[in-house]
Amino acid sequence: MKKDAEPALIDAWQAAWPEALAVWSKFTRLRDPSLCTSHVQASKKGLSGSFAMIRLLDQSVVVDLPLVTELGLDDYALEILAHEIGHHILAPGSASDQFRLLARMRRALPTLEQHAPMVANLYTDLFINDRLQRQANLRMADIYRKLQQGREPSPDGKARASGGVWTLYMRIYENLWQLEKGELGGGQADERLDTDAWLGARLIRVYANDWMLAAGRFATLLLPYLVDDTDALGGSLDPSRYLQDTRDAARGCQTYGAQQIEDDEEGGAIHPVHDKRISGLDGEEPQAEAPARAGGGQLREPFELGDILKASGINLSDHEIAIRYYRERALPHLVAFPSRPAPESQEPQMEGLEAWEIGDPLEDIDWLQSVMQSPRPVPGVTTMRRVVGREPARAIDAVPVDLDMYVDSSGSMPNPQAHTSFLTLAGAVIALSALRAGAKVQVTLWSGKNEVMQTPGFVRDEDMILGVLTEFFGGGTCFPIHCLRKTYAARRERPVHILMISDDGITTMFDDDELGNSGWDISAKALAQGGAGGTMALNLERGWDGVAANKWLQQTYDDLKRARREQGWDIHAVERYEDLLDFARAFSRRHYVKS
Repeated sequence: MKKDAEPALIDAWQAAWPEALAVWSKFTRLRDPSLCTSHVQASKKGLSGSFAMIRLLDQSVVVDLPLVTELGLDDYALEILAHEIGHHILAPGSASDQFRLLARMRRALPTLEQHAPMVANLYTDLFINDRLQRQANLRMADIYRKLQQGREPSPDGKARASGGVWTLYMRIYENLWQLEKGELGGGQADERLDTDAWLGARLIRVYANDWMLAAGRFATLLLPYLVDDTDALGGSLDPSRYLQDTRDAARGCQTYGAQQIEDDEEGGAIHPVHDKRISGLDGEEPQAEAPARAGGGQLREPFELGDILKASGINLSDHEIAIRYYRERALPHLVAFPSRPAPESQEPQMEGLEAWEIGDPLEDIDWLQSVMQSPRPVPGVTTMRRVVGREPARAIDAVPVDLDMYVDSSGSMPNPQAHTSFLTLAGAVIALSALRAGAKVQVTLWSGKNEVMQTPGFVRDEDMILGVLTEFFGGGTCFPIHCLRKTYAARRERPVHILMISDDGITTMFDDDELGNSGWDISAKALAQGGAGGTMALNLERGWDGVAANKWLQQTYDDLKRARREQGWDIHAVERYEDLLDFARAFSRRHYVKS
């Protein structure tokens, strides 16, 4: 078995590249393909298992030529390269469309979501290959014949039986291209599979110009076959193992746009037989014309976003995904970038000369310039005057108020890496707004005395701040008084506003610390040393500052009333955590719009 590709093969594939580009358009431009001469070289470029792949990050195509030779596909350079280009041109085309496609596939594959990348690959291949076979007259069917012929026989020497998914998939192609049953491998199809293959072929033709809309329908069509032969797909028997060219297509790409749940995403997970445009049956309304369901326009939970990104080839931890999730959700709520007025300078600046004319003030004449024009000045002819203007003066920098934020991460709070935490989101909105205004931010995440995470002082690094905000403890509730004490041991050079985001557990900050100091004294000193006041955004019942409905909360509320009365804490009660987002917007505008 040859390990490396022959130079002649490399030259032939390089020569086929311009023609493959022209198949889609004479204006198509992509970087030259990476034609790997060995499996090792292909593996270094991220290609393993399949003989080709695309990378959406740098719009490139990678081909494992030795594997191409093993599969007997040396002569199909134009077809294979044109197919890979089709993934860049037609489907998925971009990382955001790959995220959208996988989200729809996953919704239509309950309990089998792990197969969404493979199903998405098969789905987009259908649109590309059908177009290349019928419109460009390329030999796409021959590639599947080769793959079918190259299958290893079973130990008894007989042909191996294909899984239901692969048989259905080949039967769809046979319908699309009007081939004899079994010509590509769909010969094992029974009546039920034949019907589904016809629906699949109709789906490809009906939604040829709107392929994203029918993604859920295709996945729903394959679902029962996936259930039946998951083992066959997970093994090495099916030729589909060589057709994973979009498996990691979005690796390294930005994740913007993957949070939004589209209006037709949930409603698209229906069987094609229920789509009138596909089945042609009366009495069935096309799903696309149905009203948007309640889920439309909403945002995914962090764990859902993580599953989609990982299925797209994005190699990030749950924590890193949470950081991107809250940064993207916070962006629409940030204050505008501050602008500074630029007053005119009081000092006139000379801009040039112009003719002095009769009628102008005599003191405006520049005699030196006039004499240089003529030793005998002629008024209105050789006399000159200076033209002066004013330049913008140097803007005076305002001193922004730094932010010292303490966020509760006890067991009563949601884990921001799994579900939406409005404490984290509100903290992100306020912290990023403060950074825009030029402030420095210190974030302290706390649950107990020894369950504390803090940025290294007041910083301007977004990743550091969001990295702390998106962590989670989930333990008891005990405010880290020592953090407040150490931060304000001395007066700070810049004014600092102290912000607490918590619930009634915040009153533990008024207990004695580990040195026996009173929390009340430490709180008062912190406000004095900070010099810019303090705010509490707390999850409290309405009317907390009256008589408590639950007597066991009376002491807590009395402490909060005392903090407001004696120390000046500005206390905002929010009945639902969702209301913290409104608080965050209002707080950011009040403190950072005019900084």
